[in-house]
Amino acid sequence: MPGSERQNNMFKASPAKNYKQDDNPFPVTSCGRRRNDGSPLFKKGNEPRKTTKGKGRNFRTVKEGAGMTSKGVKEYRRKNPGSKLKTAVIGKVKPGSKAAKRRKSFCARSKGWTGERGKAARRRWKC
Repeated sequence: MPGSERQNNMFKASPAKNYKQDDNPFPVTSCGRRRNDGSPLFKKGNEPRKTTKGKGRNFRTVKEGAGMTSKGVKEYRRKNPGSKLKTAVIGKVKPGSKAAKRRKSFCARSKGWTGERGKAARRRWKC
């Protein structure tokens, strides 16, 4: 029971059966809360398939510069309402504009990417 010994002695101890939930279907996290894995927010199918080939592709190949296609971004946003995911900033931008700040932020965040796809994506963003 949390609190000091003096605080704990001020109140009657309630039976432990009130707190134990054996029949609860949701798992307990490390902090003691319950995670609702059955919620639509936690479903695994919310991300688009990571495919770079064929008709329904959502990602570019390494030769094309990696990253998501605009179609892939639209699909992701449709499946995740409220998402602010955007496509890459690839064109020429005015210094200090929102797009320039987004590019600068991406380049700083992705500096440690050493894989083939990461390097291709950084080239596409002009980092």
